[in-house]
Amino acid sequence: MGFVIAHRRHFALLIMLAFCLAFLPVPLAQSGAPASELGNENIVVLRVDGPIVPVVARYLERGLEYAQEQKAHAVIIELNTPGGLLETTNDMVRQIMNQPMPVVVYVSPAGGWAGSAGTFITIAADVAAMAPGSRIGAAHPVGGQGEEIQGPMADKITEDTAAWIRSIAETRGRDAEKAELAVIESRSYTDNQAKEFNLIDIQARDMDDLLKQLDGWQVTLISGVEQEIGTEGRALDRQEMTSGERFLYALSNPNIAYLLLSIGMLGLLLEFYNPGSIFPGAAGGLALLVALYSLGTLEASWSGILLIMLGFVLFGLELFVASFGFLTAGGVISIILGSFMLFAGNSPAFAVNWGVVAGVVVSLVAFVVIAVQAVVKAQKQRTTTGAEAFIGDTGWVVTPLDPTGEISFQGERWTAIAEDSPIESGVEVEVLRQKGLRLYVKRAEDGNRG
Repeated sequence: MGFVIAHRRHFALLIMLAFCLAFLPVPLAQSGAPASELGNENIVVLRVDGPIVPVVARYLERGLEYAQEQKAHAVIIELNTPGGLLETTNDMVRQIMNQPMPVVVYVSPAGGWAGSAGTFITIAADVAAMAPGSRIGAAHPVGGQGEEIQGPMADKITEDTAAWIRSIAETRGRDAEKAELAVIESRSYTDNQAKEFNLIDIQARDMDDLLKQLDGWQVTLISGVEQEIGTEGRALDRQEMTSGERFLYALSNPNIAYLLLSIGMLGLLLEFYNPGSIFPGAAGGLALLVALYSLGTLEASWSGILLIMLGFVLFGLELFVASFGFLTAGGVISIILGSFMLFAGNSPAFAVNWGVVAGVVVSLVAFVVIAVQAVVKAQKQRTTTGAEAFIGDTGWVVTPLDPTGEISFQGERWTAIAEDSPIESGVEVEVLRQKGLRLYVKRAEDGNRG
């Protein structure tokens, strides 16, 4: 028995180790045609389609470094985003504005969006372009569920963000007042309005139309160097996200992060309910590690995370404490409050879908009800078979018996009392007698640590 437990622990450890190795920094392969086929002075094209999160900033940094290494003539960023994290946006704007070659941001495809963070990124470009039916703006800071930020901090955050977008617009020669209104009043602009108000430079139907209009365009880089963009005869070098970046980007979805956190805690709860099953604990631990990474990239609130974890703990206690449903009610309230606070202060693009929250809460309540019924039924069955049925059987100490603790006995957790001296965790014990729902035990003759 001792070897089996150790073997299972090693198995779980190997799973965790494999996960950690998967996230070790390794060189990411470049996509697109080889530089030798394209030659120098090509145009590098990057694509951002989704929320602005740290992995997008790393992808942009990699793409811009590649463009510099290849001595690219210009970089075009195709953008379609509902918004994102302020710190990540700041990083991307800084990268775009300090390039030694022209950077073009093209809001596309038709009907696309450069919302919130996308507004800053677009107007920071040397050349800003939009496809028909696209829109830009709505850059007012909001809470994690899209609610208005309240209190003294609201004015400070809004003023700082407005000053930032004004500074970017003035640097790029755009209409600073219209840009500022996108922050202060959440103004949004169509592609026609953005062109009329001098927030963008070009309206282009597609990439071919954009390249045609860019040919001969004069820009002044942040260094003061003037450069003419020439697109005729130049190859497009598309640099897509690598498989590793796409995987991390998928994890940067708030609903995925929330589900991983819930699955992780549920796995640990199942392991706690049925010690030694191994798989729920290992899978739960793995999901929890991935969830913490994902929540970290999304700048989730630790208060929200801890409240959600507390909710799961209360659900777990319901299985062993007769609270008449109060612990379950507390767990539901804790999880709902934690879900609301999880991304407070971030863009509404990071709000957890309340349908997902409701599904998690309902599933947990159903699990607790079924588990409690199973425990009660099992305990009644054990009681009716007679106390003598357990005498001589063995179990394993889960929490130290000093003298009261818990043991794993016949696949269930029992409250146990040590007859003689205290007994440590992992020691095999023998049942001497049963009294109600308590087992009186002693150290088994061949008992040892597992």
